[in-house]
Amino acid sequence: MEQRINYVEKGANAFRALNGLGAYLSKSIIEQPLLHLIYFRVSQINGCAYCLDMHSKDLRAIGETEQRLYMLNAWKDSPVYTARERAAFAWAEAVTKAHVPDEIYAAARQVFSEEELVDLTVATIAINSYNRLNAAFLPVAGGYKPGMFATQAN
Repeated sequence: MEQRINYVEKGANAFRALNGLGAYLSKSIIEQPLLHLIYFRVSQINGCAYCLDMHSKDLRAIGETEQRLYMLNAWKDSPVYTARERAAFAWAEAVTKAHVPDEIYAAARQVFSEEELVDLTVATIAINSYNRLNAAFLPVAGGYKPGMFATQAN
């Protein structure tokens, strides 16, 4: 696969604006491991190889287990995730698919404050944006090193 456009270079101003969300989220009240799990899960849904490479490496670097990474695509049937993580995955999936049913909102509100739910939504928006940029311009996956973009939500 060959990269079409280096959007980091050619769209530097737009990329910088998008990275503002990443900088905000790096200081979010949502715990960073959960945010990275959300980035990884949404990237699975969107089929973003670059982001899957990035977030799997970042998750491993912060101590996430292989088992939890392998099972994330089937989180609904797996006992290894907390109620908070399950609510976050359901929320992120619903936001990604542009339809959040009342029952998913109610479940999320049981474990997330209003501020946390806004941050979780912004995180989902951010990773969907990066996934779409990568789908359009095909950056080459595989060369990411953990922490390369520590304040970004790629």
